[in-house]
This record gives sequence, C-alpha cells and structure tokens, in this order.
Amino acid sequence: MSLIAESRMKILALEFSSSERSVAIVQVSRPGPAVESDLLLADKFASAPNITSQYNAWKVDEVLESGASGAKVIGMIEAALCHAQVESEQIDRLVVGLGPGSYNGIRLAIAVAQGWQLASGQEGSKLLGIRSAECITAQGMEEGLAGPVNVVIDAQRGEFYLAGYEIGPKAWREIEPLRLVTLQEVERRDAAGERFIGPDVAARLRCGRRVFPRAATLGRLALGRTDFVDGEKLEPIYLRKAAFVKATPPRQRLE
Repeated sequence: MSLIAESRMKILALEFSSSERSVAIVQVSRPGPAVESDLLLADKFASAPNITSQYNAWKVDEVLESGASGAKVIGMIEAALCHAQVESEQIDRLVVGLGPGSYNGIRLAIAVAQGWQLASGQEGSKLLGIRSAECITAQGMEEGLAGPVNVVIDAQRGEFYLAGYEIGPKAWREIEPLRLVTLQEVERRDAAGERFIGPDVAARLRCGRRVFPRAATLGRLALGRTDFVDGEKLEPIYLRKAAFVKATPPRQRLE
C-alpha cells in the first residue's frame, strides 16, 4: 500500500457497526512531503494504514447517534454534509466500516455506499472498506493508548470477536488475527491482566476500556489507501460458517 498525497480530498465515512453510529466528512488540503521517520515507522508497523503526517491540514465534521433505535442514515449524512459545507457531488471517496459488529448496521452502511457509488457513475466516488476492529485500534491510539491490546466485540451466542494489536506512538500493527473465541477465553485473558478495548464488552472486563469505532477515525484511515473496490464486492466481516438445517419432508397423506 503506497502513501500518496492528494489535495482538496473529501471523504465520507460511515461507521454503523456498534451501538454508537457515526457519519463523518474528512477534508484534506495542502499536502506536504511525508516525514522520513514516519515512513520508517510505517515500514515497521506493516499493517498500519494510519500514517498520515504527509497531510498537514484537516477539517473533520462528525455526526453521532447512539441508542437502540435504528440509524437515520440519510439524515446523518445530510447533517454531516451541512456542517462541513460540502455538496454530495464533491465527495471523492467513501469508506465503510465492515465490522465485525452489528450485522444490520453494517449492511445498512454498505447498501448506502453501494447506492451512492452507483448514482455517482463511473467518474464518481471511490469506495473503500475497512475492518471496524482496525478502526477501534486507531481510535484507541487517538485516545492515548499504547502497547499490546485486545480488541473484543460481542458476537452473540456466547462468543466474541477477538484480535490482538500493538499500538505505537503514531502507528499500530496486528499481532493476533481476528477470530471467534469463547467467553471463558476472554475471562481467562482478563484475569491474566491482558488489556481489552471495544465498544460494549470491554467496559465489563476488569482490564477493559470502552472504545467505539468512530467515522472520523475511519475517514483518517482511508488517507493514503489505494485498495478501492466496486460496491458489489463489499461484504460484512462475519467469521461464522453458514449452517443450514434441512427441513423435514412433509408427511404423505394416505388415501
């Protein structure tokens, strides 16, 4: 993944994977050269797409919604555009949080991004999907966390999504891939003093801290990324294998 400098870039970010949903407009201007030390850090933290020092000006407008009710996605987008004083036709890039997390929320965000890209035509917005676990890690870094952390997300059915990261001063790297684990494993690691961050579960752990994936952070993660995709290729991150139960055939009536 190359680090690139772009001027007057406007990014629309949608993050609906948790109970705190958000939409953000991230604007970048006046690009400058990347700092050599940051490029060396990016090489060390190979999975860190958040090395953004080559961008020396920001403007971020974010709309948050929390609670059990469904996200009013169109209203949130309109509010963010209004705050940012940006027209929808000016959006250069869309980025969506792919989860894991709320399946309905992620599907909603993907559907909106797909429709947006379709409506904007071939010369319209570029589309990008980023794992929400990465967004949580980057948000943790924004909040001053450092060192090894576990990102934990409720997967329902007594299971949890878990991934391990090492957070540095300006970047992070994955040290344990995302996977499904049991409550017993989470509790065992918590009892051993390992740190956890995440949107809901982490706050209930002894060594846990509540950190939500934020659209503003997601938009920053999109800077420098070039791995764009077509809308139909975006899929929620869902680690369970599909399981189907064959229905019992109907009983035959005897004449």
